[in-house]
Amino acid sequence: MEPILVYGFPAGSSMGLVAALEWLGKPYRLCRVDMLGEMRDPSYARINARHETPALITDAGRVLTETMAIAGWLEARDSERRISFAPLSPEADRMHQLMAFVNTGFTGAFSPLWVAMEMEKPNPQMQASLREFGAARVIERHDKLEAMIDDQPFLMGERPTLADGLLVGVARWLDFHQVADPSRWPKLAAIRRRIEADPAVIYATALESGDIGSGTGACVGHTPLADVIERFGG
Repeated sequence: MEPILVYGFPAGSSMGLVAALEWLGKPYRLCRVDMLGEMRDPSYARINARHETPALITDAGRVLTETMAIAGWLEARDSERRISFAPLSPEADRMHQLMAFVNTGFTGAFSPLWVAMEMEKPNPQMQASLREFGAARVIERHDKLEAMIDDQPFLMGERPTLADGLLVGVARWLDFHQVADPSRWPKLAAIRRRIEADPAVIYATALESGDIGSGTGACVGHTPLADVIERFGG
């Protein structure tokens, strides 16, 4: 069977993994999940007990969660090295370093902003503190990433890789939360523009809005969440 990526909307970090699957070019399926509704339903715990996306149903029917684990699964199957590099190479080490930074401190810096926005009972004083703290952390993490990257088209050189996929799903949160102007970080802003203009990323972004269009042809269809839970939920 084809692997199934369970991806979330709106503005889920998993959008970048959809783009990575497009770049990989091997057959896969998708399962679109409303993170503000379906993902919070008790039944979703059968796929991920933490009620998070992304999740991957592997070609063996096993459920795999956590972005880095899913990225590693894709990398291991990238025999043509379309989105990764030869194992143990300096390029692979560098890509893993960037991916780890994006998936930990960079992504985590936005957590206070999401908490403030999604708070069930409004608490203006706490929300203001969370936004102030979160904005400062986001800016600091952007400063660190700007210093880590070189002047090149993508994070790892001339073509997008898994590192760019992980970045693109999260970097747009800067605009969503209106933290700062992206031009404050010129190298990062230039990379973002190139990634966001990539056909695979345009396709993945459109999917979030319900525009189930055609990408490279690697995606062979969407599977309803209820079916995924019934067939593969533990």
